[in-house]
Amino acid sequence: MSRPRLRRLLPVTLLVLVGAVACGEAPRQVSRQVPGDVAVIAHRGASWDAPEHTFAAWDLALEQGADWLEFDLQRTADSVLVVFHDDSLDRVARGPAEDCTGPVAAHTLAQLRRCDVGRWFNERHPDRARPAYDTLRLATLDDVLARYGARARLYIELKDPDRAPGMERQLHAALVAHGLVGAGARPGRLLVQCFFPDGLVRFHALAPEVALVQLVSDSVPDVRLDSALTQVARYAKAIGPNHRLVDARLVAAAHAKGLAVHPYTVNDEARLDTLIDLGVDGIFTDRPGLLRRLLPPR
Repeated sequence: MSRPRLRRLLPVTLLVLVGAVACGEAPRQVSRQVPGDVAVIAHRGASWDAPEHTFAAWDLALEQGADWLEFDLQRTADSVLVVFHDDSLDRVARGPAEDCTGPVAAHTLAQLRRCDVGRWFNERHPDRARPAYDTLRLATLDDVLARYGARARLYIELKDPDRAPGMERQLHAALVAHGLVGAGARPGRLLVQCFFPDGLVRFHALAPEVALVQLVSDSVPDVRLDSALTQVARYAKAIGPNHRLVDARLVAAAHAKGLAVHPYTVNDEARLDTLIDLGVDGIFTDRPGLLRRLLPPR
């Protein structure tokens, strides 16, 4: 999880209010989890121990007891939804420069398939390196849905849908094709999150049965907190704040509006303990095994 670029020149809190006004009526709110039941959200998989956004990381997250597999969507030059966090390939892709450097959106899927997306992890974390990580390849949305759709709960982020018009419709079509929304779909197995409310609103119009999470990177002044959360509760089930924003005041205010609180991204044991004690409903972490060990037995 990372803060969106500031090219819009509007703080996320203001975008929340603007987007919520456009949303209209929302589905009935899903009640928050029972106290003490904290969802383990594997941020890009078990990305502390394996390369992010790879089958190795998601498989390990499930082994470590994750409740949700979280991943981000970008779109290629030939309009394929791929699972990748950064706008640029440079941090995690290795391979021919013409295929594996620069913006994800400037490359076709065929080009991206030629890139290794695990070797960087071995280079950066030699203490956690494994030879198998040197041969990992980028996954498409369809790849992930085919592998995990029937056996895991999926927490999907639309990175910046305004830069990829129609991304919400593509996501919805893929979920329908894999039987994850629509007639016969099992409820409660999908969450869709975004920093930008307009993207959530557009997706809600396509799949009102899917719960939404409004990501938040900026603090909300006390005088505006009640109003902001009221607006978010019209279309979302939860907020996903930067964990540094989370205190007893925010948790209580969100819960009063029927909103769960899922802070991101926490890998420190002491901070995890603090958030658990504050009564949050889920935590994004690169270390799902650590968070699972801190929670009461199921």
